[in-house]
Amino acid sequence: MEFNSDGVRIFYELHGPETGPPMVLVHGFASDYQLNWLGTRWQETLVGAGYRVIGIDCRGHGRSDKPHDPAAYAVDVMAADVRRLLDELHVASSAYLGYSMGARIGLQSVLDFPDRLNRAALGGLGAGGAVEDAERISRALRGGEPESASAESFKKFASARTINDLDALAACMEGLGRTSKLDADRLSRIQTPILLVVGERDDIADDAAVLADRIPTARLVVIPGRDHMGTVPARQFKDAVVEFLAEA
Repeated sequence: MEFNSDGVRIFYELHGPETGPPMVLVHGFASDYQLNWLGTRWQETLVGAGYRVIGIDCRGHGRSDKPHDPAAYAVDVMAADVRRLLDELHVASSAYLGYSMGARIGLQSVLDFPDRLNRAALGGLGAGGAVEDAERISRALRGGEPESASAESFKKFASARTINDLDALAACMEGLGRTSKLDADRLSRIQTPILLVVGERDDIADDAAVLADRIPTARLVVIPGRDHMGTVPARQFKDAVVEFLAEA
């Protein structure tokens, strides 16, 4: 299914019981709903727990439109896609699960429209809120030689899937890199319950404890032995989220 989000076509999926409590799932960079949440058995876990899963392919990803303008990927613009999806489905309030880029979009959503998200589980997110190497990653995605290990890693991951448009992903990385720095004062005023989950060996979100300290409602769970990519399918991650949701 799809809807129009201020001129951009956004693809989404619905799974689980229609009467179940709604939960929006938002994937990481260069991924999409199915790669991030289906093969890792998240959909199975949440549907099995009775939730109505609302899965989105972010703009620039999966089966959604892929603009080439970095301004189209400002973090508040990508968060607004989530709000418009809730409007499209007539969902007044939903739980939220996001990973990496999806976690940053989720945090922005909590800041911009807190009445629409009743709790948010955010994985793979640190205090900076943005990928430090965004400019070099963007150049690599546009065909340049990787200038850093992270640029090489991101390019390899993004290039492995034929559905990806590397120019759109480069624009996305630029847009997020310019706009997703976190404001400590706004974080300190968050009232929505937040669960932060990171892998012990996650070098992208290695300062998650700092972020947890800045959000009064946040709880941090660290998954032993897992890096950034390896945290997504971890059973401990799923268990922590299901427990967190049950508290509602």
